[in-house]
Amino acid sequence: MTDSHSIEFEADTGIFRVTGELTFATVNNILGQAHTLFEPINTLDIDLTEVTRSDSAGLALLITWMRSAKNSNKKIVFHNIPSQMLAIANASGLVELLPLQ
Repeated sequence: MTDSHSIEFEADTGIFRVTGELTFATVNNILGQAHTLFEPINTLDIDLTEVTRSDSAGLALLITWMRSAKNSNKKIVFHNIPSQMLAIANASGLVELLPLQ
């Protein structure tokens, strides 16, 4: 893992914090980390405040997490999606599908 991205679970708040870039270069690493972190948790509250840059791969990551949560009967909510990612979601017609708070 590089310093450019990470996902961590804050047990005291129950929130997953994603930091750094969500791009083609980083999403596979984040996806692998998240799988292990998400396993024991029933409600996935994911805060994206500290995402510094994203491309369509970042949006694809969120969609993958949504599908995985649905298949595992887990609730998922995204907080503070960066404007860059929302613009991609709007342009692709996916913003209505995102569980936002």
